[in-house]
Amino acid sequence: MILKQIAKYFQFDKLKTNYKTEIIAGITTYISMVYIMFVNPNVLGASGMDKGAVFTATALASAIGCFLMGIIANYPIASAPALGINAFFAYSVVIGMHVPWQTALAGVFVASLIFVLITVFKLRELIINAIPVDLKHAISSGIGLFVAFLGLSQGGIVVANKSTMVGLGSFLVPSTWLTVFGLVVTIFLMVRKVPGGIFVGMILTTVFGLLTGLIHAPAHIVSAAPSLKPTFLTAISHVGDINTLQLWVVVLTFLLVTFFDTAGTLVGLATQAGFMKDNKMPRVGKALMSDSASMLTGSLLGTSPVGAFVESSAGIAVGGRSGFTVVVTGIMFLLGLFFSPLLTVVTSQVTAPALVIVGVLMAQQTREIAWDKLEIAIPAFLIIIGMPLTYSISDGIALGFITYPIAMIAAKRGKEVHPLMYALFFVFIGFIAILNA
Repeated sequence: MILKQIAKYFQFDKLKTNYKTEIIAGITTYISMVYIMFVNPNVLGASGMDKGAVFTATALASAIGCFLMGIIANYPIASAPALGINAFFAYSVVIGMHVPWQTALAGVFVASLIFVLITVFKLRELIINAIPVDLKHAISSGIGLFVAFLGLSQGGIVVANKSTMVGLGSFLVPSTWLTVFGLVVTIFLMVRKVPGGIFVGMILTTVFGLLTGLIHAPAHIVSAAPSLKPTFLTAISHVGDINTLQLWVVVLTFLLVTFFDTAGTLVGLATQAGFMKDNKMPRVGKALMSDSASMLTGSLLGTSPVGAFVESSAGIAVGGRSGFTVVVTGIMFLLGLFFSPLLTVVTSQVTAPALVIVGVLMAQQTREIAWDKLEIAIPAFLIIIGMPLTYSISDGIALGFITYPIAMIAAKRGKEVHPLMYALFFVFIGFIAILNA
């Protein structure tokens, strides 16, 4: 009876899904993004923050973010502390500007309060609805290329190259062959349309890694979660430290990067899952409020800005369609607090093939773009190519949104551009200026 009520709440029948599919999708999403539990403490640890506390804060903030998005908005879109902005927090703000991490955390808290306010007044919703449908498809496709690039680089197939910026990795590195194995297996499973092919591919890759010694079995299974005390509520007690123009610029940067990163991710994932209707995202207000509340919660626990995670696309790719998917993901994050030694078997080479295949699936949105119209094709292309090349969703969006009104005016279609898109033209120019400053 309870299972039927839960299925009814999450609209399983309407979304044509079931418990098996949703659970597999939730676990797939978790496996694809679990690396953040280890990467985030290392990045923020460089700023002087207690790594153990950040580990616990990351897991709790991710779990709460998943629960909020799943239960309130009923979307299979997971949340966690975002990559990129955490590096800005540690290396640019704390190390570069010599701002204490406690003050930087207070900056995240203030930015999240502003985030909640502009969500309540539906500014974010208005902006998302104002984005032209072609650019929404471009955002989804761009995220696909970005995710694939992440996978190829994490798997060692694409590496940094001083001569050409990027190049083919070395196949003399044993772990790279783990990625190759996973990619071949996952391609075979997906082409043969095996249910949950991406998830099955990750399991087989893990088993292969353990059998060949490329992945080391953990010495322990259970461990206690580190104390949250060093970072808990530190943000509130240091709000008064935000008293200079430089620190308000930091707050504004936290706000802008998170705003457009999460907006782009939500649009891209909703487009991938087929949720968009008449160029609008149903329940977008609830999704945005869940997202804003997650960022606020994360700042109180003690981590950099929390936002929608692009790796949710892996769960969507295996059939996740309701919020129950990320409820499962959230539960996995809570369990991960106590079974962290087991997580070491899920290496970047295990998740890399999944991200590459997800990139292929998301890039299919390019077929919906009006490529025969240059005023649409140029900004769309800049969004698509900009995300992986700048390693930033928000930067890719900036390139496209700046060129869109210019191209439309040149095509004598300026009157068709939504007023908010003209406003975003100036916002993004200011955004790029702030980042360069």
